[in-house]
Amino acid sequence: MGERRGGPDRWRSAGGALLRVVTVWAVSTLTMLVLAGVLPDFRLQSASGDSVTQVALTAVWAAGAFGVLSALVWPLIVRALLLVPALLLGLLVFFLNGSLLLLALRLIPEGGGAATPETAVVVAAVMSAVASATSTALAVRDDEAYRRRLYRLTDRKRPRLARAGAEPAPGTVFLQLDGVGHRVLGDAVAAGRMPTVADWLADGHTLTAWRTDWSSQTGASQLGILHGSNEDVPAFRWYEKDTGRLMVSNRPASAAELQRRAVERTGDGGLLTFDGASRGNLFSGGADQLALVLSMAARRGRRNRSRAGYFAYFSDAANAVRTAGSFVAEAVREVGQALRARLRRESPRVSRGGLYPFVRAFATVVERDVVVAAVMGDMLAGRSVVYADLVAYDEVAHHSGPRGRDTDQVLGRLDRALALIAKVAEHAPRPYRIVLLSDHGQSPGETFASAYGLTLGELVRAGCGLPVPRRVRRTRRGHPRTESGGGSEARDAARDALRSALHRPPVDEAGEAGAEGQEAAAVAAARAPEPVVLASGNLGLVSFPGVPHRMNREEIDRLHPGLLRTLALHPGIGFLLVASEAHGSVVLARDGAHDSTPEGGPESAHENDSAHGGADLVEVPLARLADDEGPLAGFGPGAADAVRRTDGFPHVADIMINSRYDPEAGTVHAFEEQIGSHGGLGGEQGRPFLLWPRGLTPPPADLVGAEQVHQVLRGWLRESQGGPQVPLEISPSSEGPEAFLPVEGPVTRDKNS
Repeated sequence: MGERRGGPDRWRSAGGALLRVVTVWAVSTLTMLVLAGVLPDFRLQSASGDSVTQVALTAVWAAGAFGVLSALVWPLIVRALLLVPALLLGLLVFFLNGSLLLLALRLIPEGGGAATPETAVVVAAVMSAVASATSTALAVRDDEAYRRRLYRLTDRKRPRLARAGAEPAPGTVFLQLDGVGHRVLGDAVAAGRMPTVADWLADGHTLTAWRTDWSSQTGASQLGILHGSNEDVPAFRWYEKDTGRLMVSNRPASAAELQRRAVERTGDGGLLTFDGASRGNLFSGGADQLALVLSMAARRGRRNRSRAGYFAYFSDAANAVRTAGSFVAEAVREVGQALRARLRRESPRVSRGGLYPFVRAFATVVERDVVVAAVMGDMLAGRSVVYADLVAYDEVAHHSGPRGRDTDQVLGRLDRALALIAKVAEHAPRPYRIVLLSDHGQSPGETFASAYGLTLGELVRAGCGLPVPRRVRRTRRGHPRTESGGGSEARDAARDALRSALHRPPVDEAGEAGAEGQEAAAVAAARAPEPVVLASGNLGLVSFPGVPHRMNREEIDRLHPGLLRTLALHPGIGFLLVASEAHGSVVLARDGAHDSTPEGGPESAHENDSAHGGADLVEVPLARLADDEGPLAGFGPGAADAVRRTDGFPHVADIMINSRYDPEAGTVHAFEEQIGSHGGLGGEQGRPFLLWPRGLTPPPADLVGAEQVHQVLRGWLRESQGGPQVPLEISPSSEGPEAFLPVEGPVTRDKNS
């Protein structure tokens, strides 16, 4: 995984370590002198009085003794106390730390120091915090020093093998770089921003792309990768008519239910069932060791705790100080980057105020540090398989765009985390194969609302004859940068689509609308149920909860005569998927939004709509849909099959909407406030990557869908010694295996679900 350091580097490292020790010792001594002057029950001189020099020497001795005892004894105490409840441990930490200080004071020659037990607790706490802060500040840019600190959270001894003298089977670490597309990774490696990944490729790793399902987002992809099935996950969020639930992939109860369904469907616990660890994921994968796993957050009771998560990481004050400092720095960095984008009037751009700087800092710092520390601990403990998700890039790319200085910096820091993990692998008790992969990519583009002046929900409401804000009625904006027909044509198309959406029938030469058309629109609006409009990146879903079944085109047209045309003919929308009584499910699109259309018979029906400037509405039966012609032309290979698969889901929406995609620019229009988005078809969002080391069987040349990726990863796990990997004796959880289904009893319901 890289060259070992030579003589000069070794001496430089030793010198740096010695300097850190001396500096921490000096700061600790100063802190002790200050505390002795402030606290009446803490003294560093004998009862008969000592000179200033003697007091200083006493402080030096006491600080050194306390530091040595902390370094030698504290790891043993932490290991022993991980077996007790968290609340009790929190109290014991202070008392035991104070006991170490009292012991250090007793070791001072001639009894020069003394403190009451209560004061010793306070002094020890302050001393530990200051020493950790100093040490961490000195080591904040030194990954080697940071790695040594993380070792203290795990067993520093090599675990005993399950069979004496036997060579342990290789373990596997799957590291998911959330949202990093195949092309983005390749470009970052070529530009030198990810030297660790470049070293892996030069050392025999192989990089390939794979293709996501229509729902190109973490919920669908990770459920398929970890549990082997993402059936009936049509989007990131969707409405279920039969249960009345709003399912959102990143809500705990929804994630728990999705995992339960997947396990029930496959009859298998998941990829990580045997001696596995799941870190920072939406789903457990059947692992018995969990940290920051969302599907576990819905569980009530004692077993909801994950000792390898926040608790294990922040039990070391040095980790807390390091991460807190980086958190603040990242929040400040985001504020500065957002301000620079505004001053430069960069476009596209979305709002990055409010709590977002802290949300970004959590994703890029706290989540990263906790997950990386947990993975390193898993490797040092010799676990057979680990799957971890690093979400930093995905979070930043949503608001800053998939490419640019902001995301380049994030990729560089992720590469440093990979290097840290690879370095620890060299010291693990078993060899490890590191597999790098992503769950989806991201496609850039101006948001739908920014490009056209109204949200998808407002457009749907207008098409249904429901009230819309007054600003929507004044909308006349187009998108001259991405529309192929030129700026004026785009503006005209958007204006005409809005006119139709507001149920303004074609105006005659006298400029008056027919009363008959107005009356029909009013009747339809009065009879129609209120729609539920949801967005998942550039994928939109419309459901009518008042109708218990999936509505077909004919039913929708009877209730809302202008809705489907309004949506399909809008220049910002690529195509719609709806059921049909006449032709089964059909895809509707605006003529001109595709290269060609099948000819003849019912497979293609062109319906002229003069309210849209003469644009035609194209209807193609899903059974006859092809990738290279008709509405899906330009969306890439496999698009038709992806749409057909989603059409068969029980909870597919009444209307599935995919935004327009510009193949030349690679842009889409997100229905959310994101200038880097994923969730539907179009561009790099559907092309994640898979990078694996030599010695593993290559996957199929055309790797399609998260479920197939699961089969590849499962096959790699079975290749070791021709069967399942054998865990080391130290590996099993001290708390017992978690259930494959993370919800045993009452589940905390998601808000609005």
